[in-house]
Formats: sequence, structure tokens, C-alpha cells
Amino acid sequence: MPSPTPPDARPRARGLWLRVDLVDAAGGLLSGAFGVGGGILMVPLLIVFAHMDQRHATATSLAAIVPASIAGSITYLVNGEVDLVAALFVAIGGVIGSWIGTWLLRRLPIVWLRWLFIALLVAIAVRMLLVVPERGGGHVGFDLLPDLALFALGIGVGIASGLFGIGGGAIMVPAFIAFFGMGDLMAKGTSLAVMIPTAISGTVANSRAKLVDLHEALVVGAAATVASFAGVGIAFLLSPEWSARLFAAFVIVAAVQLAVRAIRAQRRPRPPETPDAPESAR
Repeated sequence: MPSPTPPDARPRARGLWLRVDLVDAAGGLLSGAFGVGGGILMVPLLIVFAHMDQRHATATSLAAIVPASIAGSITYLVNGEVDLVAALFVAIGGVIGSWIGTWLLRRLPIVWLRWLFIALLVAIAVRMLLVVPERGGGHVGFDLLPDLALFALGIGVGIASGLFGIGGGAIMVPAFIAFFGMGDLMAKGTSLAVMIPTAISGTVANSRAKLVDLHEALVVGAAATVASFAGVGIAFLLSPEWSARLFAAFVIVAAVQLAVRAIRAQRRPRPPETPDAPESAR
């Protein structure tokens, strides 16, 4: 006969899922407010508070952000703050770049690449603090050189995702503002739109690898989806100056987290590197 369920098992399970929902809600809030995936926050919190291993936490974060990014991007789109043409070209480049990044990850020593990427994040944060974005900003539209540049940006974002296990929001939003003349809201909305195909493809791969239960992930993702609406509301309420400051703080937190992981990886002996689980929605 099966052993009886401990009397306190059900309350512990409810407490676990409450913590998971709170973590995903925090990720959804970041997603809507800053146009990022939220995995930088969600993954470590899922490991600490929900006691998940790295792969399960990554897969759960990625799956949870699928409905959140859809809801957030639709909200931005309804308000006219998504450049669909730009999102299309960056998404195409991102898919190709992710293949390249995954291929390079299996062949290159990446210690120094990690530190270069951390330096890039710090540079992004400094620029966001020095140059305040505008609230307005036009669409890129169909134009050969800008569209090629967007495609190249997508390749770079995809390569970074495959190499460093970090998503594109922290790169795309500043790049849209600095190089393509987008306002802060349009940059965030377009970034979320780009993340939809990336997050879906990564979640499908994780599901096939038995790293995530899709039904479970969709239930968990409900908290992130609801919170993403609040995040979009915060984005519209914040002034461009405060939005830039808070985004810079978020990027610095991401850089610190990556630096800690890089230092820990260098201190312990490691077997030959194998590709990590997809983390493309971070």
C-alpha cells in the first residue's frame, strides 16, 4: 500500500506554490515595466525560495514569461507603442543568432567573454544614466539600412543569449533608444514583442527535454501575466528620467549577478563545458 501523505505536506506544497507565484509576479512586473524577460530576477529567486535546481528554475522562468510577454506587448501595442517592423527584423536575427551562440558555447572558452558581457551591461547602465530618453519617437519602418541594422542587432542579441544565458531586453531597449530613435515606451513594447517567439521556442525545447511541465508552467505564468499589466501601467506613469534610472539599476543588478556566477565558476574545478538549458527570456 502507498505510504500515507504526511499531514503537513499539503500546507508545505501550498507555501511552495505561493512563493513561486510571488517570484513570477515580480518577474512579470519587471517585464511590463522595463520590456525585459525578468529571468535575471526570477531564476535566482526560484532557486532560493522555491528550492528549484538551476535547470528547472530556468525552464520555469522561461515558460512563465511567455504569457507575460504576450500580455505586456499587446498592452503596449494597443497604446501604439510597438514597432512591429522592427520587432520582426530583430526576431529573425535573434533566432539565427541564438543558433550561432549555442554553437559557439560548445566550442569556445567563455570566461573572458562573460566578463566582456558584464562590462557591456555596465556601459549600458552608465549610458542610460547619462542620456535621458524621450517619451516620443517614431517607427523605423521599411528602410534597407535601418532594417539591416535591426537584423544585425537581433543576431547580436541571439548570440549573447546563447553564450551567456541572458536575454535580450537589457540590450534591446537601450539599443532601440540610442540607435533607432525610439522613445522609452516604444523600445520596451518592441522588446517584449521580440521575446515572444524566443520564449516560445525555448519553452518547446525545454518541454521536449522534460525540464518543464507546460500545464504547470502556464498556471505559474498566470501570476506573471497579471503582474505584467501592472508593470506596463508603471511604465506609462514613470517619467523617462526615472524610467532610465530604474532600468540602469536593474542592469547593474544583472551585471552583479553575472559577475558572482562568473567568479564562482572560476573558483571551482569544472568538467568540460556543456550547453546550459535555454535562458533566452532573461
